[in-house]
Amino acid sequence: MRLASAVALAAILVAPTASANPLDTFGFGSRETALGGAVAADVRGPSAGYYNPAALARSKGLELSVGYVRADHHLAMNGRDTGVDPVKGLNIGLVVPGRLLDVPFAFGLALHLPDDRLSRVRALRQEQPRWELYDNRNQRLFLAANVAIEPVRGLSIGGGLTFMSSTRGRIDISGGANVFRPDDSALRHEVDADLTAVRYPQAGARWELTEDVALAAVYRGQFQLTLDLDARLAGDITGLTTALYALRTSSVNNFLPQQVVLGGSYRLAKDVRASFDATWIDWSAYVPPVAALDVVLDIPPPRGGWPGGIQPPVAPAKTRIEALRMRDRVVPRVGMEWRALARRSVDVFARAGYELAPSPIEEQTGLTNYVDRTRHTGSLGVGITARGLTRWAPGALSLDAHLQWSELPARETRKTSPADLVGDFTAGGRILAFGATMTFAFDPRRASEGGRR
Repeated sequence: MRLASAVALAAILVAPTASANPLDTFGFGSRETALGGAVAADVRGPSAGYYNPAALARSKGLELSVGYVRADHHLAMNGRDTGVDPVKGLNIGLVVPGRLLDVPFAFGLALHLPDDRLSRVRALRQEQPRWELYDNRNQRLFLAANVAIEPVRGLSIGGGLTFMSSTRGRIDISGGANVFRPDDSALRHEVDADLTAVRYPQAGARWELTEDVALAAVYRGQFQLTLDLDARLAGDITGLTTALYALRTSSVNNFLPQQVVLGGSYRLAKDVRASFDATWIDWSAYVPPVAALDVVLDIPPPRGGWPGGIQPPVAPAKTRIEALRMRDRVVPRVGMEWRALARRSVDVFARAGYELAPSPIEEQTGLTNYVDRTRHTGSLGVGITARGLTRWAPGALSLDAHLQWSELPARETRKTSPADLVGDFTAGGRILAFGATMTFAFDPRRASEGGRR
């Protein structure tokens, strides 16, 4: 009976944290992150698989990139760290260009691979305070596959699908439970879990008006990752009676609203380029991460009734899901890139960027405690590109590094009810991220020249 109660309690507590994928906050590629993510009109190479698939058509030869990123959270409530896990993992990208009916064509892959876990669920009640848009967001496998074409010189369009992993699980427990001597119980259990792919579309366009000016538009579709858990307990209770406990929970473990990005890039001087992005995010469509609970409990009383001191359990009450009200937001980003050194065989770059992400979550004055604060993010980066390193692999090798600092100013949340279990709280903190990316861009023109020699 204790086991049945424990399973019921675990089910009631299942309210996984939900968030977007880590690329939305920490970027993909060191150059792009250093520019504050303001690269819809200025991205090229493998990183275009996330920022703007149309820009894949800018690649003239095979490109491969490998990078690593780590972000450490220092987020606190009432002066105490909340223990949000770090984000860390590999970023891998590939672009394969070509021509289709004499039209420039490119295929690209972008992969974020966490180096800790492929998937993770953290169970919290909706009353439990949590950083809703940051907690648990690192345990996500991200894969995007896109194609792009350039039907008219200077105008490219592209699109594809992004894949994320969803979790399904099952637990079966059977056997006999001795309510008088629990240590003599004989129970068997079986656990099964799997990851299921969830897909959502993305598309983009880039228009290069002149060598100095470019415009872009990007759409990212909405997706939600679900967590489905089935539990079944069946067996005999000390020869008194039989018991059947069946439970099913369904919840949204991760939700990303649709987004629209408008961006531009402008060359201020020969070696200086500025870029700007504005991203509209449909946060009002957000789904609360609280589990819907369906329970079947069948424990018929034994002949003569229950022995003294034994009280059969009752099915848990249905979870009352409180609405999570969120507002649509526009997130502006700006970036600046300066080519500090330009030589025939090497270029050196310095980069900086800024992002303002207003919090979409309304003030948490009632039962729920989905914590968030407006995020100010500054970034810096450096890069070096070397060309013609070897005759056998003509092309350019780029090494880029970035440092990203996010500040979430501390602010107090005051509860409407003085009897609230959590009470008033102050929350804020910072996130520090850094990373590096190595990219090799094959140059087919130099390869042809080498072959003619």
